[in-house]
Formats: sequence, C-alpha cells, structure tokens
Amino acid sequence: MSTSSSSAIAPNKEYTLMLGDKPLIVRTGMLGNQANATVLCQMGDTVAMGNLTLSAKARDGVDFLPLQVVFQEKFYAGGKIAGSRFRKREGRPSDDFVLMGRVVDRGLRPMIQKSIRNDIQVFCTVLSYDFENEYDVAAANAASLAAALSDCPCDGPIASVRVGLIGGELVLNPTREAMLKSDLDMFLTASLDRVVMIEAGANQVPEAEVLRAIEFGKKWAQKIAKFFSEIQKEIGKPKRVFDEPFEHKDAYAFLKSWALPTITKAIKSDMAKLERRAVFNKLMEEAGEKLTAEIENGTWNVEDEEKEKLVGYGSAMVDKIVKNEMRRLVLEEGVRMSSRTVDQIRPIGCMVDVLPNRVHGSALFQRGETQGLTTCTLGGPGCKQLSEGMEGESELRYMHHYNFPPFSVGETSNRLMVGNREIGHGNLAQRALEAVLPKEEDFPYTVRTVTEILESNGSSSMAATCGSTLALMAAGVPISAPVAGIALGLISDEAKDTYVILSDLQDEEDFGGDMDFKVGGTEKGVTAIQMDIKIKGLPDHVFAEALERSRVGRASILKTMLASIKEPRKELSPFAPRIETIQVNPEDIRLVIGKGGETIQKITKELGVEIDIEDSGLVFVTSVNGEAMEKAKEWILGIVAKPEVGKIYDCTVVRIIAGVGAIVEFLRGKDGMIHISELQWKRTEQVEDVLKVGQQVQAKCIEFDAMEGKTRLSLKQMTERPADMPPEFRGPPRSGGHGGGRPGGFRR
Repeated sequence: MSTSSSSAIAPNKEYTLMLGDKPLIVRTGMLGNQANATVLCQMGDTVAMGNLTLSAKARDGVDFLPLQVVFQEKFYAGGKIAGSRFRKREGRPSDDFVLMGRVVDRGLRPMIQKSIRNDIQVFCTVLSYDFENEYDVAAANAASLAAALSDCPCDGPIASVRVGLIGGELVLNPTREAMLKSDLDMFLTASLDRVVMIEAGANQVPEAEVLRAIEFGKKWAQKIAKFFSEIQKEIGKPKRVFDEPFEHKDAYAFLKSWALPTITKAIKSDMAKLERRAVFNKLMEEAGEKLTAEIENGTWNVEDEEKEKLVGYGSAMVDKIVKNEMRRLVLEEGVRMSSRTVDQIRPIGCMVDVLPNRVHGSALFQRGETQGLTTCTLGGPGCKQLSEGMEGESELRYMHHYNFPPFSVGETSNRLMVGNREIGHGNLAQRALEAVLPKEEDFPYTVRTVTEILESNGSSSMAATCGSTLALMAAGVPISAPVAGIALGLISDEAKDTYVILSDLQDEEDFGGDMDFKVGGTEKGVTAIQMDIKIKGLPDHVFAEALERSRVGRASILKTMLASIKEPRKELSPFAPRIETIQVNPEDIRLVIGKGGETIQKITKELGVEIDIEDSGLVFVTSVNGEAMEKAKEWILGIVAKPEVGKIYDCTVVRIIAGVGAIVEFLRGKDGMIHISELQWKRTEQVEDVLKVGQQVQAKCIEFDAMEGKTRLSLKQMTERPADMPPEFRGPPRSGGHGGGRPGGFRR
C-alpha cells in the first residue's frame, strides 16, 4: 500500500505472517476508524476489508444474538464495469456472497457473548482481487481480527483457511486455478485450540482423508489465530461489559419442580412434534401465573420493580428447563426425543413419480416428521443460469433450490420471500450432488431440482439432498452414484469432557444442542459437509466419531432409497426436451446465426426449438417435438453443407438476370447460378422463357469454387443430350468467369 505525506490521514499498523512461502498481511488504523474496528487483509493482490460495529443500545424485544454479516462484492475489485447498460451499481448480493456471509457468521457467532442484545454488524468488502488468491479467506480473516480488536465481547481469536486435495496431497489456500484440479474444497475456521466451523464440498473423498484435511487445516488456522492473538494483545480495545441473562435461582427451582415431570414424560413419549410442542407451550403460558401466585404468597422477597421482570421471564425459564432436561436425558440415560437411542434414525419413506411426468422427475422423501417433495426439470444449454460479477461472467448448469414455507412447521408468516437460510440449505444439497452429475459432453442438459419442504422436524436440508438423488434418477439423469445425507447433533458437558453424538438430528435437539453437523455422500465417500456449533469449538475425536456415524447412517438411508428406485432410468420423460448435437465448422457458425441473428431466430420461431452454439462449432438443438427437431437439424445441416458436384438440389428462383441466367437459392440460403446456356439443350434467347422468379426447380451442381464460395448449376444436364440435336448445338456449354455481367457470372 502506498504511503502519503498528508497529516490528515492516520498511519497504518501493519503485520505480516508467512504461510509457507506466501505472506498474509493485515493492516489497521488508517481506514474506517468510526467502526468499532476495521482490518484489511491482503493475500497477493487480493485485499478484503472487515469492519465490526456494535450499537450503543440494546434492541428491544429480541431474545437472540442480533449479529448480521454482510459480504459485499465490488466489481471494481476485479477491474470490471459490470451490470446492464442501464445499471452499473452493484445490487443485492448474489447467492455466492450470501453463502460467504453465512460462513463468516457461523465462525463468529459461537464466539460472541450470547446475552448481548445490541446489534452487531460485520461488513466484509472485497477491495481488490487478483484472480489467484481467494477473497473469501482474506475477508473471513479480516472480519475475525476486527472482532478481536473491537470492544465486542468475543472469545478467540479465530482464523480461517481453505484446504484442497490435489493428487492426494493436501494444499493450503490453493489458487483458483489449482482448485479446478482439487477433489476437496474445505473452508475451515478454528480458534487457538479447537475447530469452530467447517464448510466443504468433495469428490467422494473417503472419511479418513477428510479427517486428515481437518487436522491439516486446523494446524494452519491456529497459526493464524495465534498471530491475531499477539496483535490483539498489542492494540486490541478493552471489551465492553454486558449483563448476564436474568436469573432467579429460587424461581427456576420452583418451576422445575412443577414442570419437570410433565416435560420428561413429553420428551420420552412418542408423540408428534406439534403435540409435544403444545405441552411445552402450555407450561410456558402457565409459568407466569405460577410465579405470580408464589410472589403474592410471599414465597420470595421480590421488590415491586422486579416482580414484572420475574414473571415475564417465566416462559424463558421453562424453555431452559426443557432444553436442560433434554440434555440430561441424553448425557445420563442415553435417551433422546421419543425415547430414541443416540444412533437411531427415524423411520424413512421414499416414493418416486409423485407427480405426473410432465415435471420430468419427482420424488418424496420422508424421515420422521420431515418431508420434502423434490422435482427435477431438464432444459437445454440455453437454460443455464448466468451470473456476472467482478470475476466476469459464469454459467451454472445444475441448480438446486430449497423452499421452506411457514406451513411446514404449522405456522403463519408474512416473510414469504427466499431468505439466506433457504439459499444456504439449497446450496448444501446442490453441492452434495455436483460430484456425481454426468459430464456435460455426455448429458448436455441443464438440470434444476427444487425441494419443497412440506413438513419439518429437523434435518430438512438432508431430506432435500436425499430427495434430489431420487428425483434425478426418476428423471433419467445418469448420476454416477446415489447420494444420501444425514445431520448429526451433539450434546456435551465440557466440564466432564463428555460428548454424545446424535444421529438424525430433530428440531428440539438442534435448538437445545451444541452442534448441527451435516454430511452428504455416497457409499464411496463424502461429497459435502456443513458444520455449525454453538459451543466454542470441538475436540478432535468428535470429528472421527461424527464422520464414522455419518457413514453408517448414509449406508442405512441409501438402502431404503434404492428400494424405491434402483438406478437412473434409461429413458427420459416423454415431456422432457430432447437434445441433438451437430458439429459444424467453427467458421460456419456465422452462417447458422445469420446477419444480426436473423437465421437462427427464423429457425427457432418457425419450428419452436431452442438452439445453442458453442465456439467449438457444437450446435445443440433442444425440442420436445421430434418432428420439429428433425426439421431444425435438416435446416442447419443445409446451411453449413458444401455443394457437391454431380448432386441434384431443390432450388428456388430468386432473381432473373436478362440474357445471362438465373440466381437460385438452395441448401437453405446458398446462392447458385444457372447460366442461360444451362437451361435447356436448345438455344435459349430469354431466361424468362424457361424460369420465373419464385419457381421451384431441381438442378444439378456442375461446378463449386470453394475459395470463392460460388456454385454453378444446370437444368439441362438433368437429362440426356437429345440424339437428334442439330450439330451446331452439340458443342460444350458456354462457360465463363463469375463476374457480374459476364457469361456465367452473377451478382446479387
């Protein structure tokens, strides 16, 4: 970064850490000093800024940590002026940047004091991108150090790295180009002693290799975290002090003795989710009345100003009792919701062809009270999703979209648009399937799967993963292996160093537990991981057990899935479009497109087909109508075909040149000349005596000049020379050059 002599600009403090042979540089002090903390992180020429701002006052009416992470893409960072002709300003973050924001959030959230009700806003802004060093790693580390240097109570510091697996070797922060060859893309965040967050996509990587990657990433992330810790000790701000959550131990003990028998019975009972929730809600509603009665009876010495506060916390205390009892039963008795064992998976049901095959493929996946309906739709190459940003333009061939309507949990809501959670869950299922999709050259379709969550009691993203596999196979997409997904939970007692992993996580265990560890994969290995935790990291042995439990769980789920459909169907739905490919000379692409797109638009409009052309000359014709498909292929082949001497062609007369001949159109737009001497065996004085504009005739190609692209055709050579023809007409036909006005020439 350049320096300035201006005294108005605050100086930077700069720190450097070598990661192998690459420097990680962080700076603070010069920019954004009205935020609680601002940090720039630089890797190569990639620079990202992280800012944390903590509001002065608490937000009213919230019972959660109000943390918001905003990840901003700036077109200028990549040297681009992107956008439409009418709008050049960056708009709403793309899905990719929403996902990056979620990754940063999932690392920071467990480290921040849970009782804070002040708004915390973290901005991650990409300022410069060198197309080699990835900006998400730089931005996450800038945000992490900003949190450490700010006055926001936040344990740590934490730091992030990316781990690749290339040719069997683990690679730290691989370049963008190197990632194209990697079988693993793991983003890992760790504190000084434990892993805090993992997000990964993989090409069926065995669990043992995943564990090796986690250990490798943890080592490097901890090196960065230690580096950040030293900076924090030197220049970090004192942390603000916030009150701990309201507690009244006697009132809590009273409510526990009153509600616990009912709570324990409800947890152990095999009742429906909403029925159990109704039991808990009734206790929460009655808690205030119970506390009021005890206060009025003088059970506790409570000041008047504290009475309302205590009564108001009755519901929250009952909720805490429910969560604590759920945790106790798991840790002490090995019993969980509905009296399941810790490794027990809820009953699974699978069904394909739930909808008519007009949707191309459909499947229903149900696990307990979580139900997902997934559809698969096939389209041509032109249906790919296009995006534009600081990296330029990109295409997405496979999309999975996840919808979570409020009725799926028996609620109403006015929040009906897709939110960050839906984007995140959809991407996880998409990532889990990408590794098994057929190559585009083998299956040139654009594929979209959509999961509608119709009921939810936990693990809905994994239901979407399983449902996508079934829908893809039902649609006839030749995936290389079926993928299943399972969510694992964790109940821990860190004081006793006790950790219990739960297979097939459900809602109450998610809300009151310590981890949501989702793993998608095939029989061969892992294809996607997403780990969120609520505690400040996990010991290493938990990962080994969780991955092994996920492997066993996936195998069990796959067995049930494959009972409904064993393999991808060999035939597509009759309502799915068909795609035919035609290879043309790249130089002929312009002929198929036509001037200003005139030719290709005419074909698609007249025949109702879709046509996509690659620079290599590969033409894709997509249509649900077989007859239209064949006509389109014939049309295109005609456009690019080269005239063959001796071959007879259907021609249309388009122009008469007096005394010279006729210009005809053949082979879908090619021009040829029928010279006056080639009209008939006897001498012809007027072309119009034989041909008229618009007339359909057949003519034989007698000459083709590939260099000039000019063709001569003949009508008379379609027949034998008459035997009684006068001698003066038995000479060779007249010929000449192709210049306009000369015998044999033509010009349009």
